[in-house]
Amino acid sequence: MVERVTATEDALRLINTLINIHGSLMFHQSGGCCDGSSPMCYQLGEFRTGESDVLLGEIGDTPFYMSKDQYEYWKHTQLIIDAIDGRGGMFSLEGPEGKRFITRSRVFTEDEMRQLANS
Repeated sequence: MVERVTATEDALRLINTLINIHGSLMFHQSGGCCDGSSPMCYQLGEFRTGESDVLLGEIGDTPFYMSKDQYEYWKHTQLIIDAIDGRGGMFSLEGPEGKRFITRSRVFTEDEMRQLANS
């Protein structure tokens, strides 16, 4: 099965660290500049999602949402969430850990696009 969002080992380790500190988590990536273009990590339910959000999947047993508008730009790509050294978004939970989540991506193959269309 083709996944719309995946995570690197570094990101999964950071997610596990944050779960141990904060409990269940969620991610949301909106569009725009500054923090809005980064994946933001919250305690589960801290960020209210609605009809304008798309659930892309889960990484590390953590739901990952994206705004519909942003999804229209990214729907042909697989998001690969990574963690690197540095300060994250000011509202994202990883900031005090000296790490930040970033989004990498790759374009789906034609076969993967067909699989996604049929799912």
